[in-house]
Amino acid sequence: MMYTPKEREQYFTRTIRTLELSENIEGVVQLGSGVAGYKDELSDIDLMVAAPSIADLGEAMSFLQKHFMTIDSVYIKILQLRKNIYLIIAFLKNGLEFNVSVLPRELLSVKSPLWKVVVDKTGNISARMKDAQKQFEQSDYAFSDDIAFDFMYSMRKFQTELKRSNMIYALKMLETMREHTLQLQTLIEGKKLHQFKAFETLQTEFISEYLSTYPGQVTEEQLQKAAQRLQDLFMDTICRSKKHRLDERLNSILL
Repeated sequence: MMYTPKEREQYFTRTIRTLELSENIEGVVQLGSGVAGYKDELSDIDLMVAAPSIADLGEAMSFLQKHFMTIDSVYIKILQLRKNIYLIIAFLKNGLEFNVSVLPRELLSVKSPLWKVVVDKTGNISARMKDAQKQFEQSDYAFSDDIAFDFMYSMRKFQTELKRSNMIYALKMLETMREHTLQLQTLIEGKKLHQFKAFETLQTEFISEYLSTYPGQVTEEQLQKAAQRLQDLFMDTICRSKKHRLDERLNSILL
């Protein structure tokens, strides 16, 4: 089954109104594409629920669980992300997914520009989020200090495992090389987003070249060609970077 945008909005509104009733919930922040009107009809609902203090977390979690049990949930998963930070994932019968992080107000953070305070009982939530936004803007993108070495070392391991006919490990190294290349491009384009997924917004030419690095078949010849295309793309990409450079001596570590 699949939900409609109208149904999604109804569940969102119902959830927000319900959360406002709990004395153990001080505020709610909407996250993700929903802040800007949702990416498409497949988008889920992402929320960050703030308890007044660590002591209120248990009751806030119980309140959320009970709420999701009343709105046709077919499965609820609770994860602990870090100390005093939890994630509740609720799947509804119509296919809609809720991702709700639960944490004390003092641990609220900004990891993407896409956020909006939708419940703030005290004014403290908005103040905290504005401070967190400043920290986010001043922080560096989580990135390797020497991505050129990381790429070339992965390339070396790819070559080693290909010589051993260890296709699975060679494919894993190809994917690692792709990840380094993708991260570098997102940095160049200023896509400072946590867990960036909007890859379709990257430059069209890069996307085309990136997709061409996938082998047509899992053969030694096809993997070698894919790796060469990927290496060429990485070299072109790093040449456009203002922060990262390629030490030509790294070519000597390749087999």
